[in-house]
Amino acid sequence: MMSKVKGVKLTPAQCAVDLSDGSERGLYVNQDYILQKLHRPHRAINLMYCYYPLDEAWPKRASEAYADMEVHGAWDYPYDNYFPYLGGKDGNREGEPFTCMRDVRRHGQDVILTLTCDPHVTDDHIIAIAKDLRTFGRVMLRMNHEASGSWFSFNKRASYEEVGAFFVRFHKIIKEYAPNVKMILCLDGVKDEESGKLEQEEAFIEAVKDTDIWSVDKYMALNWGYPFEVAEKDNFQHKRDEVKYTYDMTKMSFDRYREICGGATKPMVMSEFNSDGDVTGPYDQLKMVREFCELLKADQEKWFSAFTFYQFRDDGRLGLEITDPNNHDVGVEQPVLAEYRNIIKEDFFKPGMDETEEKELPVTLRWGGSEDAEGISMDLHFEKDPVFAEANFTGALKDANLMMELNGRWFYKAPGVTFIDFMPAFFDKKIEGPCTLKLNIFAPPATGENDPSQGDDWQENYYYTLTALPEIRLRFEPIVP
Repeated sequence: MMSKVKGVKLTPAQCAVDLSDGSERGLYVNQDYILQKLHRPHRAINLMYCYYPLDEAWPKRASEAYADMEVHGAWDYPYDNYFPYLGGKDGNREGEPFTCMRDVRRHGQDVILTLTCDPHVTDDHIIAIAKDLRTFGRVMLRMNHEASGSWFSFNKRASYEEVGAFFVRFHKIIKEYAPNVKMILCLDGVKDEESGKLEQEEAFIEAVKDTDIWSVDKYMALNWGYPFEVAEKDNFQHKRDEVKYTYDMTKMSFDRYREICGGATKPMVMSEFNSDGDVTGPYDQLKMVREFCELLKADQEKWFSAFTFYQFRDDGRLGLEITDPNNHDVGVEQPVLAEYRNIIKEDFFKPGMDETEEKELPVTLRWGGSEDAEGISMDLHFEKDPVFAEANFTGALKDANLMMELNGRWFYKAPGVTFIDFMPAFFDKKIEGPCTLKLNIFAPPATGENDPSQGDDWQENYYYTLTALPEIRLRFEPIVP
């Protein structure tokens, strides 16, 4: 029985990849399914919700509360048609988005919470939301995104100056009550090359300076008339831009953010990224996503931190899968999915995995987040391509919550699970001859939440003590030839 192992640490990717899962255009898809489809976890999963507790119909979803209302666009309801955020003042943490947040974190990913919020809520509502998020580790909160636009309800209820001031107030309270949370300011960015200024710039100067992360949403192609209008050559609620133009406008937005802050830099992300298949069809969609990623890799300035692909499964054509209209639990894979899977397997988009010193069992593993975690590494010796490769978990390991990587593919072991089949790691990446591969093991929180009893750093880190290693079974021939 092996008693000594190497330590291994996750570090940030050159460019991180995040994934949006569920929105007004699609239902949440569980992380087990997504992991099986994409073969690796993301840095973070973006969940999209709204909070309008002062409205009489709250907390019903707007399209349900106003089912008889005549609407001509996705944002014509009295409040935004995202699923309701059920926490906050007088709320509870048993429903959404907390069920989804726990699922995301159990699978070794951080949470991005996109939340549209009535800018007239009082501080006690904001404090309640901050307290909701305290146990969920390194959350990124994208508050009132696309804030320099005109379509969301918060922009219809308040001026741009009021929306900017609300962001600053929200940010101040978050820092006091939930310092584990970083806030994302998402504006439309620079649209006019001549002026070089952000849309509605003056209203958001203080927000640009206060926020933790800068962002824009940039669709290279988009049918914003969906689902009320099918994009055709003779109508106009859609667009298509050149990929290079989208890239340049995003970089120009970053430069302007930096100028406003006197040259200081912050992480720059694109919080919604895709090319709409409603406009381009499935094949150009794939080409445009790949072209943008190639521009990122070629840019020597390395100014860009992450993009969020919008989204995994979409009722329209903005997804890696399209929702099957016969059964919303079923997704129809699009050509872009396989291409995206190849992209996120590239070293440029993967977190680093650095080997550290030798460790003696039992060993305490630390989970800070998807880009800052300490695990262990086991050497597995292969004679050739395996016919059976599996792990069994007995004793205390039965209740462990683990994320494991072997031969470039990631596997999840939930508490109570005693067997994991590693063979999918070799189906499309075969071994040519004898070799040693590393099985890397990490332990995200089993409940999806950090434990306040674990020490002063509990909001940032979760700890798990590994007392034994899984029993590995490798066979290189069929049991009966």
